[in-house]
Amino acid sequence: MSLVTAKRRPASAPGGPRAGGAWFLVLPALIPILLLSVGPLLYGILLAFTDSQSGRTQPTQWIGGLNFRDLLHDTLFWESFRIGLVWAVGVTVPQFLLALGLALLLNQDLRLRWLARALAIVPWAMPEVVVGVMWRLVYNPDAGILNETLRDLGLGDGRDWLSGLATALPAVIVVGVWAGMPTTTVALLAGLQNTPRELHEAAAMDGAGAWRRFWTVTWPALRPVALAITALNFIWNFNSFALVYVLTGGGPGGRTRLPMLFAYEEAFRYGQFGYAAAMGCVMVALISILLALFLVGRLRGGEET
Repeated sequence: MSLVTAKRRPASAPGGPRAGGAWFLVLPALIPILLLSVGPLLYGILLAFTDSQSGRTQPTQWIGGLNFRDLLHDTLFWESFRIGLVWAVGVTVPQFLLALGLALLLNQDLRLRWLARALAIVPWAMPEVVVGVMWRLVYNPDAGILNETLRDLGLGDGRDWLSGLATALPAVIVVGVWAGMPTTTVALLAGLQNTPRELHEAAAMDGAGAWRRFWTVTWPALRPVALAITALNFIWNFNSFALVYVLTGGGPGGRTRLPMLFAYEEAFRYGQFGYAAAMGCVMVALISILLALFLVGRLRGGEET
């Protein structure tokens, strides 16, 4: 009686054919990232250590950290950074709170809920330039709908919201909240729909009210989504450019000059490419540190609770 011995195939080594095939499959997605993201990022970092300027006849020279030294003493840049933080926090916090309320509402069994959900994402579908032009018409001092409404209600003759030193930044923040709220709403609504209804029903049977059910059932399940979308919103809002550029162009008197606008002016208005690149490097580093502290604090708070 002959015995047939089955031979096992040797497992593929980590660098074997399978690994090569995996890299081949990843390449179509990896190449655009390298060309459009990593490449420009590395070039920008390199540019920050040079004296690159527009219109120069002499070749660009390596100057080390001189741009960063000058940046440390640039009060206009740090003022724009402060305005950027005020803008980012002022947009992100109300954006999250309003989106959370809207997501809780849209998660209920309401009539025409599909229509309400469709209308809620309309601002998301509009380009930032279109949003900026539309809100400029709303804030128009002569024929804007806001001032016309205030006049009809007898609340004054209206004002130039985007040109006033005290009202420009709050007016722009309102637009930022309105334009970015749909993204947060969709993310939070997806998190709410992944929360098992059985947990809500069990809590209701135990006598828990709506507020207690939110804190004991809904919020723990929604917390990871809320943490992620808040961090992303803060980065997106701090790096805003088009919306504020269309609304105010950084004015009046620099009251809405966000860091991205300031870097844009240095690069394309004054031709200081190296100095503007140094600004970008500093902004990336500082925002990364602030974001890391925020995430560590929130994660530690979640572990304690």
